Amino acid sequence: MEEREEFAQGLLLGAVVGILGGAVGSLFYQAHRQLSPDDILKKVKRSFLKEGPIEGSWISFETKPVQKFAIKTDTVEGGITRIEDGQLASYEFIADAKTGAILAIERYTHDANNPYTFE
Repeated sequence: MEEREEFAQGLLLGAVVGILGGAVGSLFYQAHRQLSPDDILKKVKRSFLKEGPIEGSWISFETKPVQKFAIKTDTVEGGITRIEDGQLASYEFIADAKTGAILAIERYTHDANNPYTFE
């Protein structure tokens, strides 16, 4: 009977250690994972599609470190193009590679006289 109790205790200890290890590993993974550039672009496109159709989009798969004062983060760059008031308008953005949050966005319009006008 004593051998059975030792086996049960060992089995219970192994299960507890396994569950705790899995939980810690999952928390570590969630804290350090980055969104894929495709997921970030999908998120941005969903926001733009609420206002109208999109002509084109792009995103860089290369992350770039950015520091603003004491804040450091990895970023990706991307862009959206669409027709607004009969003119082609382009938006270029910088997004946090981990969360997908837009950190900066610029709008450019295109016309025959001045192809790239910053607004």
